[in-house]
Amino acid sequence: MKYLYLIPARGGSKGIPGKNIKPLAGLPLIGYAIRNALEIAEPQDVVVSTDDEAIAKVARELGAEVPFMRPAEYATDTASSRSVILHALDFFAQRGIRYDAVVLLQPTSPLRRASDIRRAIKAFEGSQAAPDAAMRAEMAVSVCEARTNPYYSAFESDEAGFLHISKGDGHFTRRQDAPKVWEFNGAVYVIDAEALRRDEISRLKRILPVEMPSDRSIDLDSLADWRHAEEILAGTDINH
Repeated sequence: MKYLYLIPARGGSKGIPGKNIKPLAGLPLIGYAIRNALEIAEPQDVVVSTDDEAIAKVARELGAEVPFMRPAEYATDTASSRSVILHALDFFAQRGIRYDAVVLLQPTSPLRRASDIRRAIKAFEGSQAAPDAAMRAEMAVSVCEARTNPYYSAFESDEAGFLHISKGDGHFTRRQDAPKVWEFNGAVYVIDAEALRRDEISRLKRILPVEMPSDRSIDLDSLADWRHAEEILAGTDINH
């Protein structure tokens, strides 16, 4: 299968100004995603989608392709990931290059490893061999165990205002006995291109989970997240 390794990095950032090219433990943040992708893919398939010339310059210096600048309508706070991906796929399709799937790597997951991407691709490709199309994944996504478990520690209010467990009968007395639940950690998405053209990412149904440990499932959204990631990276070889 032919994969487009797409790294979305728009210029506007409110929580951490200029975060995509801000140095994190000595490397511009976007460099972690680029380095991950280049360990797996051919350079021409590693593409940064950005509306910012400064980000484009840094991305090129780090070895990524920036064959287009993202239009302003796809670089707003409300622009969807799907619109950004389809814009990139259409750009290449118009030039006779067609990708079977997109590997979306958000820069805000600097603790992701190339091995996490490989496992997601392996899971996705494995499902494509199923003879029944209904068993073929539309997406493989990295997950970590959810912080709150609806069988054990998540509650809802009823009509009288009293709390009740969100799911199940509430009889689990130990968290480890409750069914495991997962949350997307934002690090890796492997998405079937045709499925994406049919529907929004949030509406895809056949999704395979690829577990990552919680201690590497940091999604940088605040300066506190940034400091935490920097502390980890300062004492860790992220490639091993």
